[in-house]
Amino acid sequence: MEIIRDKNLQENLYYEQMTNGLKVYLLPKPGFSKTYGLFSTKFGSIDTTFVPLNEDKIITVPDGVAHFLEHKMFEMSDGDASDKFAALGANTNAFTSSTRTAYLFNTTSHENECIELLLDFVQDIYLTDENVEKEKGIINQEIGMYDDDPDWRCYFGSIQNLYNNHPVKIDIAGTVETVLTINKEILEKCYHTFYHPNNMMLFVVGNIDASSTMNLIRDNQNKKQFDKPQKIIRKEIIEPNHVPIKENTLHMDVIMPKIIVSIKVNDILYDSKLKLKRELAMNVLLDLLFAKSSNIYETWSREGIINDSFSANFTQERDYSFIQIGGDSEKPDELKNKIYNLVENMDSYIVNEKDFERVKKKNIGQLIGIYNSPESIASMFSRYYFEGSLLFDLIHTLNDLTLADINECKTLFDIEYTSSFFIK
Repeated sequence: MEIIRDKNLQENLYYEQMTNGLKVYLLPKPGFSKTYGLFSTKFGSIDTTFVPLNEDKIITVPDGVAHFLEHKMFEMSDGDASDKFAALGANTNAFTSSTRTAYLFNTTSHENECIELLLDFVQDIYLTDENVEKEKGIINQEIGMYDDDPDWRCYFGSIQNLYNNHPVKIDIAGTVETVLTINKEILEKCYHTFYHPNNMMLFVVGNIDASSTMNLIRDNQNKKQFDKPQKIIRKEIIEPNHVPIKENTLHMDVIMPKIIVSIKVNDILYDSKLKLKRELAMNVLLDLLFAKSSNIYETWSREGIINDSFSANFTQERDYSFIQIGGDSEKPDELKNKIYNLVENMDSYIVNEKDFERVKKKNIGQLIGIYNSPESIASMFSRYYFEGSLLFDLIHTLNDLTLADINECKTLFDIEYTSSFFIK
């Protein structure tokens, strides 16, 4: 068992790779009442074209299969995993993103039993033709619910504007049509390919003893048999630089219009250190531009074109990246023009050194504060782990940022790759 120490944060992270390939990280938090476990796989909604385990030909599965599989994992041959966690006094949940699926629990008691249950239900699958067919109606109801959500439609519509071929433009849950084509065989192929321990990571944080917890996990894994690990082959996605839809409008029953201006970033980084530095630098730049203390926010708010819903975010995942700016607005067209004007003239925006240092310190403070929340620690750890970084790297990378790093991010604001999506 390896110990990764951070003297500044006064945290010790314990790591071990099991013989089956599973990577395990433990972060004890003495004095905390809550323990949080998160078991995640590098399998998300964009992973639809790949070579299945023990096969040699590439296949394409229906959109939404990763989300469908997440739904089915809780069903066990002897009951439901959620009910078993509840009997232990624990809460459980799961989520699917474009690049990963994660299963989690939080508890204030029976930590060992919860860890074993998390491992056991995710590392076994119980599928029948009947329970797969039954799930289709439940998932399609969920899709219908999101179709009626103006915030989701605006958010996702702005992404769909940007991409020609990349599957990130497809809703994580798929469509009603694609869900109907998913069957037991497809789910099993995906499960055995992507839920192999070699493609997964377990993270536990909270009221635990590292040595005894690692022994528990080691013993649990040694009792199980898995196929020999193989490198997962995914089809490379060829995405043209251009933005296919420059502007789109959807009419829904809303009290106030919504707008998101999105900017496609074609310069994709694959080096984990450079990727992390860009993301943290971009977050600082967006804070400087649009935080409630900024001149832009104050001016636009006073002019009545934005309100508290206004935000700006940077998304950077495995092989795609974009910026989103917007919110509810009584003057959406005017807000669009303001944002476009800012994008076109980003070169002339001067970042003040004093403001930069202030916002950087603010971001460092927020990251330090995360270490008081097991849920936030686990979520962020999983998010950055699959991008090649550990949680400790964030504060040190942020601390080392320079004004030049911030100015480099300004070049990603390119009007040629900018698009707008309205809900009116």
